[in-house]
Amino acid sequence: MLSIARKLVTSLEVSHDKSLTRSQLLLSSDDLLPVGPDKWTWNSINFVAFWIADSFNVNTWMIASSMIQLGLSWWQSWICVWLGYGLVAPFIVANARPGAIFHVTFPLVARTSFGLWGSLWCVFNRGAMACIWYGVQASIGGDCMKVMLRSIWPSVNNIHNSMPASSGTNTRDFMCFFLFWLISLPAIWFPIHKIRHLFTLKAIVAPTAGITFFIWCIVRAKGVGPIIHQPGSLHGSQLGWAMVSSLMSCISNMATLVTNAPDFASRSTRPSAALLPQLISVPLTFSLVSFIGIIVSSSSQVIFGEPVWSPIDLLDKFLDHDPSHATRFGIWFISASFVIAQLGTNISANSISAGCDLTALMPRFINIRRGGYIAAIVGLCMLPWNLLKSSNSFTSYLSAYSVFLSSIAGVMITEYFLIRRGHYRVTDLYEVGKGGWYYYTYGINFRAYAAYIAGILINVVGFAGATGRTVPLAATRIYQMSFFTGFGVSALVYLTLNHMFPVPGKSKHFEEVDVSAEDLEERDSREFDDKEVELNSTV
Repeated sequence: MLSIARKLVTSLEVSHDKSLTRSQLLLSSDDLLPVGPDKWTWNSINFVAFWIADSFNVNTWMIASSMIQLGLSWWQSWICVWLGYGLVAPFIVANARPGAIFHVTFPLVARTSFGLWGSLWCVFNRGAMACIWYGVQASIGGDCMKVMLRSIWPSVNNIHNSMPASSGTNTRDFMCFFLFWLISLPAIWFPIHKIRHLFTLKAIVAPTAGITFFIWCIVRAKGVGPIIHQPGSLHGSQLGWAMVSSLMSCISNMATLVTNAPDFASRSTRPSAALLPQLISVPLTFSLVSFIGIIVSSSSQVIFGEPVWSPIDLLDKFLDHDPSHATRFGIWFISASFVIAQLGTNISANSISAGCDLTALMPRFINIRRGGYIAAIVGLCMLPWNLLKSSNSFTSYLSAYSVFLSSIAGVMITEYFLIRRGHYRVTDLYEVGKGGWYYYTYGINFRAYAAYIAGILINVVGFAGATGRTVPLAATRIYQMSFFTGFGVSALVYLTLNHMFPVPGKSKHFEEVDVSAEDLEERDSREFDDKEVELNSTV
């Protein structure tokens, strides 16, 4: 019986070096090792295509809607989008840097600052978030699938419901969700260095559909609609803080991608490929998609008498009025493009991230591919449509979670640029030993955790206010800038603690180099010298 159990465990293991010890099996696998040169396939155009693909989704399309409903004019909202994504782009580039230089993923970069075992909490946080977001984005993808199927077969809208009310959905919606979930599975199979072709496809198809939708709505409305001419209703400090809150919502929306930026950068052909292309394409692509969303929604107010911010709801409304075959074909093309758009977003932002993170949690049994499928299963089992029904509480939860991630990013970026200043010891990322740079105290860097907790605590009172509690105005203002306050406090505390209690390998000058290679050369040189001395003494 015991031998059968051992065979079963062995069959579930991923491929790995058989000479690894038990402790090394907890830290190393093929997907956790530095990426080999044969997989350095992401060049500048791939990073641009990635951000075009990632920006073109339903969430980005609607991002200005909450700002306009808050009382901002369309151009004030658009400025917030530009500023928000423009400010977050340098953080993405900064955290991607060690991945681009040393070709390691987020879990490995987290080890350098939080420790070999301490990093597991950070990795779990990011992995759990990726699984939740996978389900949410799949649910939105199901709505896109519903419109696409309805444009082909109008009778889809009248499918009899056989599901109980307790399920939170109906037969038609669940069928569409499951179909989207199902077609996503083959995309998870492809490794990171090959999945870039999906983003290239999406970067062509999705913007084409968006521009087509943009022109079509302007033609139908015979103009851009009243929202463009609608002035803002806020002035003075109210306007200022509304704009701060709005641009911060853009930044918080990107906190997950800031944290795991090394995952994609680890496949870059050269470090510069992950620098300027991302710095420019992030604010540009998200702002353009947001602008299209504003104009289309403004035109919808003329067509239907009310602004419809969701492109999927707007396409659905067009199908309610006995459309012509040409209109139905147009709706099919646009909705099918949104299906591809949601698929690409789910793979880039959630599936791959979950795969990299879960691999680090159980490297003996999980690789990036298996981790992606685990995220898909969790996304199905969590019934994500129920989360989207209570949008206010879900949005508050996501805003709070960005505080956790910004504190992690604050520690990681400070570690790389200000503490060890680009110096890495790659071999120590996989070795448990007191002499290793990243072993710290029993594998945990308490300096990093003190800084991480401090970055969270600065925003706790303000978060309580966001959930309806009465709190001081100052706490609310701090929380409205939660990404920067969380990042800034964690970075400052981490820098101070490292000044008081220096870590091994702390450097005074900046140089991006793997010193473990130098150590190995020195060791080989010493061994050679010892052998030469021994030989001379023998002679």
